[in-house]
Amino acid sequence: MPTQNTSRHAFTILELLVIIGIIALLIGILLPALGSNCRGRPMNVVAQANLRSLTTGAMNYAGDHNDSIFSYTWKVDESYRELSSGNEHLMTSNMEAAAFQAMNILQRSTGRLQGTASFKAPSPQLMHLRYSHLVLMDWLTDRQPEPIAASPFDKNLIDWQENPLAYLDEKNNFPYGKGLPTKPGYDMNPIWTDPAIAQLWPLASTYQVVPHAWLNDTNPQYTPSPTSPHHMIDTGSKNPMGGRKMSQVAHPSGKVFMYEEFDRFTNEKKPLYATDPIARINLAFFDGSVRQELVKDANSAYDKDNPSAIWEQPYLPLDTFPLPSGGLNDQTKLDLRFRWTKNGLAGIDYP
Repeated sequence: MPTQNTSRHAFTILELLVIIGIIALLIGILLPALGSNCRGRPMNVVAQANLRSLTTGAMNYAGDHNDSIFSYTWKVDESYRELSSGNEHLMTSNMEAAAFQAMNILQRSTGRLQGTASFKAPSPQLMHLRYSHLVLMDWLTDRQPEPIAASPFDKNLIDWQENPLAYLDEKNNFPYGKGLPTKPGYDMNPIWTDPAIAQLWPLASTYQVVPHAWLNDTNPQYTPSPTSPHHMIDTGSKNPMGGRKMSQVAHPSGKVFMYEEFDRFTNEKKPLYATDPIARINLAFFDGSVRQELVKDANSAYDKDNPSAIWEQPYLPLDTFPLPSGGLNDQTKLDLRFRWTKNGLAGIDYP
């Protein structure tokens, strides 16, 4: 079973949090003197600082883990001991192995092993898609949720982090806190009603890891769903997930590693999803740099089953997310850009 190493690296993340706290304090002092058009700029400094801290942590992780890009490491057809029961559990799929590893991480970091608040294995959830950062956080620090996982623009996630057990209250008013959203047009996937999924909302991250950081480039285990950016389709490939190396990145300064999922900076009243062509997204690159780039300037996404085509799909929002440009039920197909790069880690997003 993987063991946690906190004595050396928790101090590093603590230093970063102190710096970010000082920046936040300065923002509080300066905001009253700023015009409304300038209010987003100091917050974006913090948003980029969070992203830079995560990227620095990822580089340090690779240095201590044989050049590996952080990802789930428990494997299919191997057995691991459950902390709550002490029983050995045989992993029957890549998805299940990641779910049980995530449960192990969260039980250790929160102490929630028993009772109604105990963490369950979220087997219906592809943990790599939205929760890869849990592996990095487990190495860097000993607490979950971790504040740097939330952009200061992401008010919903910050509220969740401050109230991680709210999903247990039947009267809670958090989005998806009761399962499915009440308004048609949002993502109505039935897995949202599973308590093992509801418990994860406070543990999410504003900053996403690109899929090729944990997927095989030529024969990936999952490909994007044609109807939603929040789900992926199992291709039936038997390749293991994870195990990618930093050395496999051919163009570190032009290949996106992590990205903020929305542009809440350009127009606070109308945020844009990361595939909207006019969005300016905070991006972390594999060379460690953090930049804000225009989405339409990135190379187009790649459909592995149709090499001459661009991979496009509509943006179906969760009800925690900003609306598509055309409103709910907007079926405009958007180029996935750096979320699905041609040639994977060997490709390039921003020439």
